Parts: sequence; C-alpha cells; structure tokens
Amino acid sequence: MDTATKTGILLLASAATIVGLYWFREVLAPFALAVFLWLIIDGFTDLIEKILKVLPRWFALSLALIVVTLCIIIIGIVIIDTANGMVSNSDAYAARINELAASIYAIFSSQPAPTLDQLFTRANPARLIGAIAQSLQSLTSDALFVAVYVGFLFGAQSNFPAKIAAMFPEAEKLKRANNLAGSMRVAIEKYLWVQTVTAAATAVGSWVVMVAVGVDQALFWAFVIFLLNYVPTIGPIVGTILPVLFALVQFETYWQPVIVLAGVGFFQFSIGTFLQPKMQGNSMNLSTLVVILSLSLWGAIWGIPGMFLSAPLTVMLMLVLAQFKGTRWIAILLSMDGQPEKGIKSIKTND
Repeated sequence: MDTATKTGILLLASAATIVGLYWFREVLAPFALAVFLWLIIDGFTDLIEKILKVLPRWFALSLALIVVTLCIIIIGIVIIDTANGMVSNSDAYAARINELAASIYAIFSSQPAPTLDQLFTRANPARLIGAIAQSLQSLTSDALFVAVYVGFLFGAQSNFPAKIAAMFPEAEKLKRANNLAGSMRVAIEKYLWVQTVTAAATAVGSWVVMVAVGVDQALFWAFVIFLLNYVPTIGPIVGTILPVLFALVQFETYWQPVIVLAGVGFFQFSIGTFLQPKMQGNSMNLSTLVVILSLSLWGAIWGIPGMFLSAPLTVMLMLVLAQFKGTRWIAILLSMDGQPEKGIKSIKTND
C-alpha cells in the first residue's frame, strides 16, 4: 500500500473516530470521567497501602472511597452554603452590578445602562429558570452514571490482566501491550497527582488571600480555582479572573479586587511556572501548542468534561500512536521535544 493511500485511510479513520466520539459523547464523556476517577481512587489506595503496610487491600480501598466520598459531600455543602449566601446578598450584589454597568456604559454611550431587572425581563425569566433546571438535571444524571461506572470498573479490575493475556496470546505482543498499558497508567496517574497537589496548593494560597481581604464565599472560590486548574492554560486564567470580578461586585472600593488579583495571580504563576513543571517531569511531554489545540478539540467534542480531560487523553493518544511506524510521526509532532516515549518504558515499535 502506497503512502498516499495510507494517509487517506488515516484521515478517514480519524474523521470517523472524531464523529463517533461526538455522536456518543453523552455516554463516552461520563465513562472517561469515571475511568480517571477510578485511577485517582486506585492510586490513593496504593498510597495508603505503601504508608500503612499492615492494612489489607480491601481496607485501604474502603478508606480511599470514604475519603473521596467525604470530599464530595463537603464540596456539596460548600456549594449549597454559597448559593444561600449569594441569595441573601443578592440585592446588594445587584445594586453594585448596576453601578458598575452604569460607569462602564457611560464611557461608550450617553444613554443610561439597562439594569439587571430590565435584562432579566427581556431574557424571559421562565426560560432562564428552565435552562438552569435542565442543566442541574443533566449534571445529576452524569454524576450518577459516573458513580455507576466507577463501581463496575472496580468490580471488573481483577479480570483485566486475564483479558489482556487472552487478547494477546503471543508473548512478545503481550509484553508490549502490558508495557504500553503500564506506561499510560503511570503517566496519567502522575499527571493527576501533580495536578491535584499543585491545584490544592494554589487554592489554599488563594483562599488565604481572599479571607484576608474579606471576600464572601472565599472557600467556594478556592474550590473553583482548584477545579479550574485541571484545565490546561485557560483554567488558571479563568480561575484568577472570576474571584476578582466577584470582588469588584462585593466591594465599593477597588483596592480589594487589586489585592485579590495580585495574590491569586502570584500563586497561579509561581506554582504553575516553577513547581508544577518540576513535579511533572517527562510524564506530560506535550507541545504547548498541542495542549491548546487539544483543549479546543476535546472541548468541542465533549464540552466541559473534554476540557478537563484534554491533556491526559492526548498523552494516551500520543503513546499509542508512537507504537506504530505508520503513525509515529504524528506522535513526534505531538511531543514537546520529538521523543514521545521520553521518561517511560521502552517499547518496540510495531509495523
């Protein structure tokens, strides 16, 4: 088969894969989230086993599940408390937003700025409430699917090695498959661990700054910063802007938003520039341009879940493409330094 034919088949297969991922996004996106949550819990279980060597595996897993469940419950409590606080202060926030809008509007127009009441009246409140309710229903449904998938993944985990052995009966192919699966798992677990540690450090530092300034719902905004740090490049920027905008709405003077911007921006920049790359090492050997492009592509295919998973999914794709001579050039283009398998186990390239 000549090069042109191979290239054509590759392009058609890629297009069909993208269409399939988009078409079945409502099923695949929650499953992908479940896989990564399963990896986090399983990695946390391994850590507990290493620290407390006397504990059996089932007890360490139970302890990890309890910790993760408690974290989810605490997050839910924080969100509910934030919603109550915003509702109770809604009049003050609305008045401040109207004031800011009038100040900005006066720069560009001599006409008075529309108020929030006028905007909500034009936007049809019933339709807006319906959209919010639909979004909450979709979020609840996705969370339920993720929980179910995680349970079945743990149930099927013990059978994974036997299934891989049955899929690759030849010893050399089985070794190559195990090396690839192990390398992908190590890379993804390290990425998730580093992102969690650095995001937590950024969120804690930002929380201290916001509490010192007196920002309302500082714990909620720290959680938002923590969550957005899983989104490459764009997430830290948005995570810095949102609490600053809220500080503008809360306070009548401008020195508080400036301090929030300086404090949160300092932690985002310093941790993201110095600590995170040092901890990450070679496990995310992706080009910066590829990170941006993958964020846009996965976001277009799977929406917000795709944006959160864009980096690890692209790393997995790069490692798979690197195993075949016909697609290795794509993996080289995706990598940072032209070595897509740098820092992982050596695997022979398959024809």
